[in-house]
Amino acid sequence: MKQNKWIAALLLVMAAMLAFAACSPAAAPAAQAEATKAPAAEVAPASAPEATEEPMVALSGDIIIDGSSTVFPITEAVAEEFRMVHPGVNIPIGISGTGGGFKKFIIKEIDINDASRPIKDSEAADAAANGVEFVEFIIAYDGLSVIVNVQNDFVDSLTMEELNMIWKPDSTVTTWKDVRPEWPDEKIKLYGADTDSGTFDYFTEEVNGETGAIRTDFTPSADDNVLVQGVAGDKYALGFFGYSYYMENTDKLKAVRIDSGSGPVEPTFETIKDGSYSPLSRPLFLYVTTEALAKEHVRAFITYYLTEGVALISQVGYVPLEDALYAIELAKLG
Repeated sequence: MKQNKWIAALLLVMAAMLAFAACSPAAAPAAQAEATKAPAAEVAPASAPEATEEPMVALSGDIIIDGSSTVFPITEAVAEEFRMVHPGVNIPIGISGTGGGFKKFIIKEIDINDASRPIKDSEAADAAANGVEFVEFIIAYDGLSVIVNVQNDFVDSLTMEELNMIWKPDSTVTTWKDVRPEWPDEKIKLYGADTDSGTFDYFTEEVNGETGAIRTDFTPSADDNVLVQGVAGDKYALGFFGYSYYMENTDKLKAVRIDSGSGPVEPTFETIKDGSYSPLSRPLFLYVTTEALAKEHVRAFITYYLTEGVALISQVGYVPLEDALYAIELAKLG
């Protein structure tokens, strides 16, 4: 009987334990749920919108550009990359030469003029008369290159005096022998930038001492590719155009070293940047109307040009500015 009481008591204890066990599973998931919440709280910041970069605003609109054939390869490369990020922005780019571009810029036909020389006082005055305000941006350096055919094995260098002798308005030079007696008696076929080109203005001023002063019996073009083909097609040809066009065609062309008094210097990235390729090193420009700059997509394009776009400059054969100078140019955006 006593034993039965112990058994009964034991059964009561076991029943109580079973009852407790039956309640425990219901509480465990709650505890588990509490535990599973902690990791979620730990990873939340990684996906929180506040911790990530704001989504890029979709831009759209037109940016009409014209001007220098020298600057064209840079602007074309930057425009292509910019449109990969902003496909809604249309950027047609013409090549009518620096001067031709300024003519359109002054009458508000274009938003941006690519220029291989600074704007002239007369052009700035015409722009002001038409109510066109603008901002000038320096974007890169270029070396105006004097070029011969790659098969030309006798011309390695020319002095500035010899260049003047060849290109001045009253020049009597017709053969290479007229330049140096030891050179062959072969006619020089001349190629150069046309009168609407900033390259033409720069070359004539530096070589002949006056903008626009040049002999007339040469083949001119605003398209540097035409000049490349001309010199490449004639063993005794001589031409001048931007450094990048030479770099793209070194299998067909040879750059002439220029002696301005301190010995012959070849145009290279280094000599153009440090100024030793003198006086034919020059800055390149963008001119942008303030009306265009007030538009978000134009402002974004110029910002891109002077930041991410800088990496493209050397890729297309030009010499970038120093970082500090790009900071100065960016500051012009306000």
